[in-house]
Order: sequence, then C-alpha cells, then structure tokens
Amino acid sequence: MDRTSLIGIILGFFAVGAGMILKGIHPSILINPAAILIIIVGTIASVLIAFPTNEIKNLPALLKAVFREQKLTSQEEYIKMFVEFAALARKEGLLSLEARVAELDDHFLKNGLNLAIDGQSPEFIRDVMMEEIEAMEERHQANAAIFSQAGTYAPTLGVLGAVLGLIAALGNMEDIEALGHAIAAAFVATLMGIFSGYVLWHPFANKLRRKSKQEVKIKKLIVEGVLSVQEGQAPAIIQQKLASYLPIHRRIEFLSQGEKQDAQ
Repeated sequence: MDRTSLIGIILGFFAVGAGMILKGIHPSILINPAAILIIIVGTIASVLIAFPTNEIKNLPALLKAVFREQKLTSQEEYIKMFVEFAALARKEGLLSLEARVAELDDHFLKNGLNLAIDGQSPEFIRDVMMEEIEAMEERHQANAAIFSQAGTYAPTLGVLGAVLGLIAALGNMEDIEALGHAIAAAFVATLMGIFSGYVLWHPFANKLRRKSKQEVKIKKLIVEGVLSVQEGQAPAIIQQKLASYLPIHRRIEFLSQGEKQDAQ
C-alpha cells in the first residue's frame, strides 16, 4: 500500500470537511443527488468520449498502481550487480555471465545482457533498450492522461452544475429564503468538481508520472551498466560512473560504503 496516497486523500476530505464546519456549513448540504450525478457521471462520460476503449480498460489497474507501493530494485543494488558482472566478465569473458543472466527476473536487464553476450554492437543494444524505455514512457503518459483529463473536466462540469442550479433557483424568486438555500445548493456541484479535480484526479495523474519517472531512471542506469560491462570497463570505473545516477547524499553514502568494504 502506498500510504502517501491514502493519507493525502484522508487529509483532503478532512480539510474540506473541517473548513465547512468552521464556516458554519452543515456537511449534509453535500448530499445533493443532482450535483453528484453531474460531476461523477459527467466526468465518466467525458473520459469515455476522450479515450479509446483499449486505454479505458486499464483504469482499474491504474487505480491499483496509485495505491500500490512501487516495488523496484534499488539503484544501489543494480550498481553492485554490474560491478560483480564486470569483475566476472573481465576475468572469464562475457560468456561466463550466461549462467548468472539465466537467474535474473528482470526481463529488461536480462534482454540487454543477452544482447551483449551475443556480441551485438553497443549502438544496436542502446537503440533496442532505449526504444523499449521510450515505448514504456509513452504508455505511462497515456495512462496518466486519463486522470489528468478527468481533473480538467470535473471543475468545468462543476460550473455547469452551478449554472443549472441557478437557473432552477431563479425560476422561483417569490420565496427569498428558499432562493438562498437553492443558490447555496447550486454551488455544491462547483465544490465537488473542484475538489475531485484538484484533490483526486490531478494528483493521481502526477503520482503515476512520478512512479514512471523513477522506473525510467532505473532503466537508463541499466542501459549504461550493460554497455559498460560489454566494453570491459573496470568494476571501480563502472561503480563511479553509475553512482552518478544517485542523488548526491545517497551517492556519497554508497561510495563511502564501497571504500570501507575495499579496505576490509
């Protein structure tokens, strides 16, 4: 479970609910079937129109991705792995990696190392692996766009709901008190539209983009690691080179740990 997603949603609902109470607004005003229909069904309808069926079918999996903790092998583990591969390859040749590669679960890394072992050129290996990364990025961007577009449509539909509510309210102006309640209820749709758009859908899209970016960074590190091993670079050079992908504080810690192990 990605707890930040859950905590963020809870805090969002709490902030709006507490704010309403502090402003003297009773939460029961949110029980507005017309507003709920316009915002929820209207947003779903807009998204269905905007995206093809093959992308909409991914929606349940995308919601799971928002709330599921991303399980990725750390960059440090990949660097250590490439250092080991480099040491073995320099000692016994690239073919000696075949047994180790067969044990790998990472398809992307496995495919890259197999291409290197098969003697493919560095340019070919880079092209193949980068094309796979670009295809993944494009797929992830398309997935995030579903939530991003929903976040764009929902606030606009909220304004539409408010307009419809005002039309209904102004149709009967004899009772001023009832008119005031009707106008207040009309803006419930705007509240729901803005809340769902900027507290749910846009943040969901951003969470997916951030997870995609983390995965891309790791895959680019793998590309450089595979090419470095193929070129026969020294393990220490590969470690220093790939450590540049780490944030500065993690890089210093990682390299210092490597120096301690070498000293022992």
